[in-house]
Amino acid sequence: MSKLRDTAEYYHVVLERIPPRSAPVFEDEEEQKRVWGRRFGVYNDVGTLKMVMLHRPGDEVLRMTKDKYDPTIDALVDDQEQWYFRSDEAPDLATMQKEHDGLAKVLKDNGVEVVYCDGSPRDPKAMFTRDCGVAVKGGLVICRMGPRGDDPGTGRRGEEAFVMKKAVEVGMPILRTIHADGLFEGGSFCWLNESNAIVGTSYRQNHTAVEQLRDVLKYQGVTLHVMPLTGYSLHIDGVIVMIDHDKAIISVSRMAYWVLDLLKELGIQPIMADPRDKGKSVNCLAISPGKIIMCDDSVYTIEKLTKMGIEVIGVPYTEIAKNGGGIHCSTMPMIRERD
Repeated sequence: MSKLRDTAEYYHVVLERIPPRSAPVFEDEEEQKRVWGRRFGVYNDVGTLKMVMLHRPGDEVLRMTKDKYDPTIDALVDDQEQWYFRSDEAPDLATMQKEHDGLAKVLKDNGVEVVYCDGSPRDPKAMFTRDCGVAVKGGLVICRMGPRGDDPGTGRRGEEAFVMKKAVEVGMPILRTIHADGLFEGGSFCWLNESNAIVGTSYRQNHTAVEQLRDVLKYQGVTLHVMPLTGYSLHIDGVIVMIDHDKAIISVSRMAYWVLDLLKELGIQPIMADPRDKGKSVNCLAISPGKIIMCDDSVYTIEKLTKMGIEVIGVPYTEIAKNGGGIHCSTMPMIRERD
């Protein structure tokens, strides 16, 4: 007499008793702790920052040498390696490291866990970790960088691998990797609130990538708005950065009119950066609602925000800024609270 376990029906009988469970959802906080050890990801761009990824500038910066100066653009530039530096002098690595260490100290002093990732020894832009990933609820979307150098290890293409390896090392889930001909860099993503985000498209962010990002967000109940950037603008973090749940610092001259209407609809007050600071102040970072880190040379904007009740921590960041990025660019949030 054959036994049940020897029949084709066996697994059907057994598996009826142990069905799969799709709930709770992947992003559920307790489910994240159960499976991944802790909750990862962010709900918005201003909740208390708990974990951030940085790359300390290293010898890769020394590739940007004075002999690469091009007077037609008043900058050092290498077309083959795909980098530029806004100066007629080579970067001061010691100053860069001091500025970066100062930023890291402020983050640590405010209870943020700082995770350092490696970078290509031929990539002087590796310090701008923001562009390699977009933190969403429950995990990370790995981006696909635009600049690809002629030689292996040059250009920003490849930074993504270093960031992904570190994310995996600390246990952060990877929800998507931008692929095919998609191009996207994280500096062009902004959470407006928990259910609305906006991206800036440009020659560094294309439709293919936006649709892949939208596909991730739709399962999390997030509406993705798309604002084309002007000219050869790179990222939206030169146009808008959230500094509180109901406040955003903006460069109004670079913003589409309908985004101003959208902010009003969402109850977000747009605060114009003082033009005397030459637009650099938008590239700042909220470490909790109404508390931000900003380059200390944005004196007029800092004064304006302070009068409005925003707590601003100013840090020196002018040497790093010559490399084409700021504080926002240099920080990739991995975990924020929901507050």
